[in-house]
Amino acid sequence: MAKAYVLINSEIGGEQEVVNQLKAMKEVVEVSVVYGVYDVIVKLEADTMEVLKELITSKVRHLNKVRSTMTMIASQE
Repeated sequence: MAKAYVLINSEIGGEQEVVNQLKAMKEVVEVSVVYGVYDVIVKLEADTMEVLKELITSKVRHLNKVRSTMTMIASQE
């Protein structure tokens, strides 16, 4: 199982819309609004690294109100 954490900067006031869109994705394990440099953090899981990369680049990064992301791929244990 491939896992990643994605830190998201949203448009001002767009945090909840981003969270709601993420919650609709089956690969989302956990999502929270956070305070600090980033606005939202999401934990994703997919069957393969290829599926995970596609999810991040084609879906998460293109959500309405997302300005930028930083992805951290979790190591395989």
